Amino acid sequence: MFAVFFILQDTDKLNDLLDGWEEAGSPGVTILPSIGLASLKEKRALQEDFPIIPNLEDLIESSLNHTRTLFSLVKTQEVIDALYKSTIDVIGDLDQPHTGIFFVLPVH
Repeated sequence: MFAVFFILQDTDKLNDLLDGWEEAGSPGVTILPSIGLASLKEKRALQEDFPIIPNLEDLIESSLNHTRTLFSLVKTQEVIDALYKSTIDVIGDLDQPHTGIFFVLPVH
């Protein structure tokens, strides 16, 4: 058994990525909001500018700035390969900056 993880930078591609993972054989995907250290430090620096009583637009913008971490438990290397190919098809070259990070861990 393997845990497949992908940290998605461009959340506009989330639905296409989920569709691709489903077609590639993922039995299910857990999606977590996440934030990187650089973004967190930037947000801390900007907190002085954050309104005491935010409006709806501020709250929506804040939630959209987070990355998403996806993970799925799969049984075979073939499914891992299919998930990776599907990820590349949706996201593009992961060697480019601000795309995402794909990794796999064995689990028991």
